[in-house]
Amino acid sequence: MLRPSTAPAVSLRALADAFAADVDGEADGVTIHGLTLATGDLRPGDLFVATRGVNRHGAEFVEDAAARGAVAVMTDAAGAALASASALPVLVVDDPRAVLGALSAWVYGTGRDDDLPLLFGTTGTNGKTSVSHLLEGILEQLGAVTGLSSTAERHIAGEIIVSRLTTPEAYEMHALLALMRERGVEAVAVEVSAQALSRRRVDGIVFDVAGFTNLTHDHLDDYADMREYFEAKMPLFRADRARRAVICVDAATGAEVRERCEVPAVTVGTPAIADDPDAAAAADWTVEILEERKDGTRFRLAAKDGRALTTVVPVIGRHMAANAGLAIVMILEGGYPWERLVEALDGGRIRAFLPGRTQLVSGERGPAVFVDFGHSPDAFEKTLTAVRRVTAGRVVMLVGADGDRDKTKRHDMGRTAVLGSDILVVTDHHPRHEDPDGIRATLIEGARRARPDAEIHESSPPERAIREAVALVGEGDAILWAGPGHQDYRDIRGVRTPYSARELARRALRDAGWPVPEPAWPVPYPEDSTPSSDPLRPA
Repeated sequence: MLRPSTAPAVSLRALADAFAADVDGEADGVTIHGLTLATGDLRPGDLFVATRGVNRHGAEFVEDAAARGAVAVMTDAAGAALASASALPVLVVDDPRAVLGALSAWVYGTGRDDDLPLLFGTTGTNGKTSVSHLLEGILEQLGAVTGLSSTAERHIAGEIIVSRLTTPEAYEMHALLALMRERGVEAVAVEVSAQALSRRRVDGIVFDVAGFTNLTHDHLDDYADMREYFEAKMPLFRADRARRAVICVDAATGAEVRERCEVPAVTVGTPAIADDPDAAAAADWTVEILEERKDGTRFRLAAKDGRALTTVVPVIGRHMAANAGLAIVMILEGGYPWERLVEALDGGRIRAFLPGRTQLVSGERGPAVFVDFGHSPDAFEKTLTAVRRVTAGRVVMLVGADGDRDKTKRHDMGRTAVLGSDILVVTDHHPRHEDPDGIRATLIEGARRARPDAEIHESSPPERAIREAVALVGEGDAILWAGPGHQDYRDIRGVRTPYSARELARRALRDAGWPVPEPAWPVPYPEDSTPSSDPLRPA
């Protein structure tokens, strides 16, 4: 957990009064230096916040918290009964999670807007991570000291930390903002998931600019249907959550977000990929695709008032140009002058690194190999289309699916993958506690229904699958490996096994005789260690 180097010092009595908490034990003279929900993150002087989980109550771990240095507990009535045996003072509120955001802001002093960095928050099904990294890259080109919180990484004034959750818990988020403030960060890009809003991870934060990308089939393991999933994202566009908004209207849901948005908002559209090209063309800002190459996509961003700039986003795909257009307009709405954006971007390239987002890992000769984080039918369709447009030869799709996640989209994933590729190779991703054979079978079933005559290969584990995929292609062909993206592990029965699709793809290319560039990312296992057997099965 990331925290400011100078710990806060908050009176427990003042905290109890501020949150109308009943106190069991002696609160006077106790000072709080931080707070956490997890004993693993706990530091001496912390307030341990014990909430009810799916299977157990956090108050069951109060003795462990005390041993680690907790000085007090906040919990509900049920938790108070469990914590009563401890010697710690116990603050009792109706719902600790409901006040966690405000509590964290109070402890870390992040509820005061005057000294916080400028906050950009992006939500949507696909594109959140890309927009967040593009925001950071463009802001750095403008000379800003930046921060980032995304699915892939946390960045603090140049320091990079691997992420644990798409959006951290509220106490982590406020501690992170306090640390960024301490280090002189000027602007922060935050990826805001639907789950973060539903589970109150961004409570106590008001974003200066909120962005919306799209809404497509995903996360129906967390939400009953697409309407409930959509409604989970809408709170970001309330007046208590954001000051301004920029909304992409390429998907039909964008129009509803714009209609219901409670804050001043502008729209961005990309007619070339929009569900309704006329509606996209009528947006406040439009993105026109000018050129598509393996090293990037050139586009023109234009406003109704005549302002325009032309630049290159350093990844393939019209949807990536749309993401970049959204990011540029968000920065403009955040108060940065248009002239600075033109000076930094017009006629040049956006200098941003998007880890695992249609990332080209191959060299100048041989087949192109792209590794991508996409794991939904819509992401597959957009990325396959992008790869097809820059590939003269055949396109091979290598894909797996997450275990213990939304099973309703797997047939559509298989269907979209086979319809957009010449050859489909189905492998494993994160099986978690599911049978990987069953996951692959569902993907293949969806593919066979869509194209009974398609060339489909089943290969497990993925270490073997990428080698088989490389054996199927030659000069001018391309492989899209969708799913793993930037991740450096596979989740197999709850164990995170070191793993990098990017490095495995490079090794497969090199072993097949193709030149490959040196990696620009950490390798999670030694160069001389090549996983060759499926860790799910005995050798």
